[in-house]
Amino acid sequence: MNQILFIYDKNKNNKKLKIFKFIFFISIILIIFLLFYFIYTYHISNNKENVSSSLLNRFNIQRLYSEDDEYSIISLNENKDYFVIGSIEIPDIKINYPILSETNDELLKIAPCRFYGPFPNEIGNLCIAGHNYDDSRFFSNLYKLNIGNIINIYDINGTLIKYQVYKKYEIDKNNTKCTSQNTNGKREITLVTCNNLNGNRLIIKARE
Repeated sequence: MNQILFIYDKNKNNKKLKIFKFIFFISIILIIFLLFYFIYTYHISNNKENVSSSLLNRFNIQRLYSEDDEYSIISLNENKDYFVIGSIEIPDIKINYPILSETNDELLKIAPCRFYGPFPNEIGNLCIAGHNYDDSRFFSNLYKLNIGNIINIYDINGTLIKYQVYKKYEIDKNNTKCTSQNTNGKREITLVTCNNLNGNRLIIKARE
């Protein structure tokens, strides 16, 4: 009888050991997969950051030396060209990026984009969207801005206008009131990014 119990316990332990080994093996595969996925996505996002830096350099050089209106262009497919229409610089949070003329998922991976309103430094409310990667890239550190901070906007002619932050708040992702063009004939900018914790949108409003 004791011998039967011993064999039964041994078989039971072997079964548990096999299950443990299987779970351990699957866990290792998952960890390796997640590690490679993280490295891949980080590499891709860094490449996009390099594209953004290259665009900014081209824009800065061309706006200084070009004698016509053919400024930096980025082509993502055969049908459309997306222009660099200016640049945004926020010294307090070490931001310096080109501004792309339109907004879509692919362009947002490269640089902040104009999604509503006039072109840089024109009358009205220029709304600029940028990704929040929860690190130092694009608009990730926008939450650190305070009332009174300065945002520098350069247009395609190289003209600099300084905008002072006067409002900072969050809205629901479906709320579009921040895009209003009722600025009483003044120049304003609205910066928009995601709050990845609650799904809301962080809004920074500044005026000349």
